[in-house]
Amino acid sequence: MQEQPVIIIGAGPSGLATAASLNLHSIPYIILEREDCFASLWKKYAYDRLHLHLHKQFCQLPHLPFPHSYPRFISKQQFVSYLDDYVSHFKITPLYCRCVELAVFDEITKEWTVKVRNLGSGEVEEFRGRFLVVASGEATDPYTPEIEGLKSFPGDVLHSTQFKNGKAFRDKNVLVVGSGNSGMEIAMDLANHGAKTSIVVRSPVHILSREMVYLGLNLLKYIPLNMVDWLMVMLSKLVYRELSKYGLSRPKEGPFFMKVADGKYPVLDVGTYSKIRSREIQ
Repeated sequence: MQEQPVIIIGAGPSGLATAASLNLHSIPYIILEREDCFASLWKKYAYDRLHLHLHKQFCQLPHLPFPHSYPRFISKQQFVSYLDDYVSHFKITPLYCRCVELAVFDEITKEWTVKVRNLGSGEVEEFRGRFLVVASGEATDPYTPEIEGLKSFPGDVLHSTQFKNGKAFRDKNVLVVGSGNSGMEIAMDLANHGAKTSIVVRSPVHILSREMVYLGLNLLKYIPLNMVDWLMVMLSKLVYRELSKYGLSRPKEGPFFMKVADGKYPVLDVGTYSKIRSREIQ
């Protein structure tokens, strides 16, 4: 059994930021990661054209700003390079291939016991600490719903974590299921590469530009959320006008309210809407 004051589960950006902050205060910790690298979502499961949708000032990790040479909206490759520098700068050394199976708090000793499976050896290891930080992420596990007929479908079926770019799909009919930011941006990438692209939109969606969201995040420091939401919806209607003619509708709740209440992000448009409007994307 290994003991440290703090146990961190997950070596994504949040886990790394926690580790760096503990380092600065000389607080010992251990960081457990089930993949074979840190920031695996960015390094292994993100599509090529991905950029951070928020201005860089909202995305940098604590105690180490982005390089001044970075643009406002940072590419996947730039963000991964920044994380590499971050881990090196703060001397963060996660334990990889450790899948957490159990975490229990003892009311008597006031300590956490965490049991993990070493995916390399298959052995179960045990760690004990006073504090537990769960930084496993909100998009950690790929999910493909059960869809009738999918198993007998003769074409290729990919989860978005397997998609890199649209080069291989030129002149092919491609259906994107899901209209979050990943689905919208993958649909645009497919259309840019000459695929005959359609997208399934199940629920009403807010479509905002990155500039609108930047304005909204700054206004939230000074005025109530419901007023910011009202302004965002008005700006969206001015820019994107009537969505229903393209098969889209807006939710009744505001975009920032939905993020806080349900964790549902608005769609940050980087060009997909114009392709929907021009019928390049059905």
